[in-house]
Amino acid sequence: MNAKNPNSRSPWLWIPTLYFSEGMPYIVVMTLSVILYKRLDVSNTDIAFYTSWLYLPWVIKPFWSPLVDLLKNKRWWIVSMQLLIGAGLAGVALTLPTSFFFKGTLAFFWLLAFSSATHDIAADGFYMLGLTENQQAFFVGIRSTFYRIAMITGQGLLVMLAGFLESSDWLGNPENGGNIRMAWTLTFVLSTGLFIAFAIYHKFVLPHPVSDSEREQTSFRSVLSGFKKTILTFFVKKDIWRILGFLLLYRLGESQLVKMASPFLLDPHDAGGLGLTTSQVGLVYGTIGIIALTVGGILGGWAASRNGLKYWLWIMVLAMNLPNLVYVYMAWARPESFFLICSSVAIEQFGYGFGFTAYMLYMLYISDGEHKTAHFAFSTGIMALGMMLPGMASGWLEELMGYQYFFLWVMLCTIPGFIMASLIRVDPEFGLKKK
Repeated sequence: MNAKNPNSRSPWLWIPTLYFSEGMPYIVVMTLSVILYKRLDVSNTDIAFYTSWLYLPWVIKPFWSPLVDLLKNKRWWIVSMQLLIGAGLAGVALTLPTSFFFKGTLAFFWLLAFSSATHDIAADGFYMLGLTENQQAFFVGIRSTFYRIAMITGQGLLVMLAGFLESSDWLGNPENGGNIRMAWTLTFVLSTGLFIAFAIYHKFVLPHPVSDSEREQTSFRSVLSGFKKTILTFFVKKDIWRILGFLLLYRLGESQLVKMASPFLLDPHDAGGLGLTTSQVGLVYGTIGIIALTVGGILGGWAASRNGLKYWLWIMVLAMNLPNLVYVYMAWARPESFFLICSSVAIEQFGYGFGFTAYMLYMLYISDGEHKTAHFAFSTGIMALGMMLPGMASGWLEELMGYQYFFLWVMLCTIPGFIMASLIRVDPEFGLKKK
């Protein structure tokens, strides 16, 4: 039956793999690249500056999303972008062993970033076209779960695999560091194969929604005209300066901490770090940390649905910022206990997950209205900008101050978030579960 009618295929066949393939390239670009460059002795200044630029495709994503609708159907974009992601991963693998590895891999990370951001647009649009309203509500938790599994795979399991290969005798002598590039090359080769498999699988398994295949023909001029109107309606919102201030500054501290967390864990004691191995970082930051982040997010959503955003706002602001103190503690105390390090990272990530709920709900709150989807997309672009700009300077600041004073600086940078939280206005009813 399914072979005859592609539209009758169960969403269970494609929702898990689609959202796994959405999460993986994002985490590879944002986190795996940082760990890779740190293992290859790139300076913190260069790591933070150049990998922060990789946020740009997500910053400007709202501005080219209309073209994804205009040029081809979303099914085509999904399969094509997964092939491009595979090509980007292969490019990283090919350029890693070269003398120009930094410039070469960075170019392919850019390809990955643009392909991933475009894939996000197509996948989220296809989700609405390929499912009924009831199915969309049912699978929203499933898609989030597999997105998180992708984060654990990319930030945890792949890093642990690279760490295992780094210390393997059969790749060379682990003592001289010559096998680090080969270990990461093999890790990216494996990732390449995974995404080629995803593209082939989705080519045959994704349904063919009529609404995706028979799109209304629209001219570029009419799309541009509607887009300009949508932008204007966003930027003339009441209290727009408070809105922009909150979106840009709520995560000012976190945006810098997240760039330096992995380098801090990896750097040796004489450089001010904790001296963990690659595999240990994959476990503590990429696995335990992501699980704590997920639990925090789930609890945050549950809490907000019971009492509303306004009730929880200050608790969430505190949860987002105060747990950053664990990095101040670790930088000054240099704990030897791996359990203590794991617990500290878990506390910070749990707080981040719980506190980020307020940010997501506020973006939904300010996006409500005629152009809800487009305004939410603009909000996410501003969110990415708020991560990109401070992150670019974080490596330079760390090398200037050292980890101890850098994490104290991060705590100072949480103050603007508190100020903006005190200035925004939120309806007390927003977020409450309707009876």
